[in-house]
Amino acid sequence: MPFILLLLLFPFLLFMLFFNVATFSFARLGLSPDGAFLFLTASIVGSLINIPLSRRRIYIPQRRIFPFPLLFFYYPPVVQEQVICFNVGGAGLPVLFSLYLLASRRAPILPTLFALLIVTVVTRLMARPQPGVGIVMPAFIPPLVAAAAALILAPHGQTAPVAYVAGSMGTLIGADLLNWGRIQGLGAQMVSIGGAGIFDGIFLVGVIAAFLG
Repeated sequence: MPFILLLLLFPFLLFMLFFNVATFSFARLGLSPDGAFLFLTASIVGSLINIPLSRRRIYIPQRRIFPFPLLFFYYPPVVQEQVICFNVGGAGLPVLFSLYLLASRRAPILPTLFALLIVTVVTRLMARPQPGVGIVMPAFIPPLVAAAAALILAPHGQTAPVAYVAGSMGTLIGADLLNWGRIQGLGAQMVSIGGAGIFDGIFLVGVIAAFLG
């Protein structure tokens, strides 16, 4: 019985361990412990919130079940509505926190811009459109590229803020904004900027970046 109980509680314990590590990581980016806890909680909750930006009709051709086209039958396309959204946890909060790091000069402008450019190029090349889903990308790419760029370009003591700004903003620009045309061409009913796999990458940026400080 204790073993079964431990097995059932293991996912919760693992989540709490990761949550505590992530809170400590964000605290090292300049937030107070309470502020880091609040920001992390808001990011997780905000990942479930999508603010609609635009709506448009998309036409999806129907699949034909016959091996050859029937000349006397017309197959009208299916009309659906595609909604482009802005994810609060994956886009809104990272943008605000990045602006705070830049305004407070925790992240120096020139190293941050160069690192951001590197992350933008890499994420643009790695991001792939997935029909019915949106833009997806391996979650470990942005934090690793941002960390490497920050270690090379940023002065000691400012590596973590540079990595966070470059990783989060570079991911949004390279994976989402520069793929805007490809996003609109997908058949997904809802496409979220900063959502899906992009949120995972941005979230990991904050966790990994803090350990560079």
